[in-house]
Amino acid sequence: MKFLNIDDAGFTESFAAILRRAEETDPGVETLVQEIIADIRTRGDVALLEYTSRFDRLETDAPGLLVQEAEIERAFAAAGEKELAALRHAVERVSRFHQKQKQKSWLDAEEDGILLGQKVTPLGRVGIYVPGGKASYPSSVIMNAVPARVAGVAEIIMVVPAPDGEINPYVLVAAKLAGVDRIFRIGGAQAVAALAYGTETVPRVDKITGPGNIYVATAKKLVFGQVGIDMIAGPSEILVVSDGSGSPAHIAADLLSQAEHDQLASAMLITTDRAFGERVAAEVEVQLATLRRADIARQSWNDFGVIIVTRDLAQAVSFANSLAPEHLELAVANPFEILSSIKNAGAIFLGHYTPESAGDYLAGPNHTLPTGGTARFFSPLSVDDFVKKSSLIYFSKGALNRLGEDIIRVAELEGLEAHAESVKIRITNRTES
Repeated sequence: MKFLNIDDAGFTESFAAILRRAEETDPGVETLVQEIIADIRTRGDVALLEYTSRFDRLETDAPGLLVQEAEIERAFAAAGEKELAALRHAVERVSRFHQKQKQKSWLDAEEDGILLGQKVTPLGRVGIYVPGGKASYPSSVIMNAVPARVAGVAEIIMVVPAPDGEINPYVLVAAKLAGVDRIFRIGGAQAVAALAYGTETVPRVDKITGPGNIYVATAKKLVFGQVGIDMIAGPSEILVVSDGSGSPAHIAADLLSQAEHDQLASAMLITTDRAFGERVAAEVEVQLATLRRADIARQSWNDFGVIIVTRDLAQAVSFANSLAPEHLELAVANPFEILSSIKNAGAIFLGHYTPESAGDYLAGPNHTLPTGGTARFFSPLSVDDFVKKSSLIYFSKGALNRLGEDIIRVAELEGLEAHAESVKIRITNRTES
């Protein structure tokens, strides 16, 4: 962890290591992923089963890749009542939020004889990737499956790795509650390739969403164009903007909630009050000692944690906009006063009682967010990611006669004679429709 003053001459250079953290990957990863994708395309289920055996230590046949209903029922039977109620509550709140994002098809008669509009059509089949094994990530299931279901996607396919045959039961429960249609016990780049190109057992999808490790992210990047993807997600990050109000213990807990994700996660505080920042840093040390994932959180905090001191809140907001963080907490006395100044952020958490964890699990908005500064041009996962839009255009004969000469002129400016002729042939009555 570093204390940096934003006005210091060496600030940019000191902060650069945090920005570069996502670039520190093995150059051999892409080569290996390309080989896996090519193998799945060529050999289908045979290759998929070999990779599942090799990477997940799971020996099975092709039908065994599909999770059966009886296994999902056993997961429900093993679930605790309170945990089951919490997952149902999360699905309900996330569904309610995403219902408000839905767009309708429309058709307007803006001019005499012309109809213009837009047709909104759900995707036919999507694949969602969920990290698996003993780890439990039901929230990832909910955040990917629920907006797809709200959008009206006809079929939702979920893939989840099952090391040694294990899938956390709460992941299966969340999948059922969120409306997943089929679940396959496969993971890694091979699962992404199977979804993108299809095998004898795994159906080809129109789009792939969901988080994963560097192999999964690389595979998504390489199959983009063959299928749609949500985004290329990098290491998680949080930036807390503080004016020195509130509790240092609260801020420390929020910083550690990101640091425990993985060693490359970045937890950052920017404050107008250095003394407050020092109290936060001390509190981080106290809380680190109590965490189960203390080793991961400690490395993240030591390598990519930072407390930045600014002259005033306006300078802090300016820095936040330049960083475009995945998670932005406005832990200030009057967050709504500065909200309009925030231009770039994946999700914005307002006030002292809105921890980032609320958005991760139950608030309602999606927790699949742009990372690494891509909030400058990307948005959170939403219903829009699971629909496609077609333009609608209708001209009557009179409308084409009225606008045809200008259409012809623009076509001829581009030297596209056949384009112009397709209008001329109609407005000069050489043929009758």
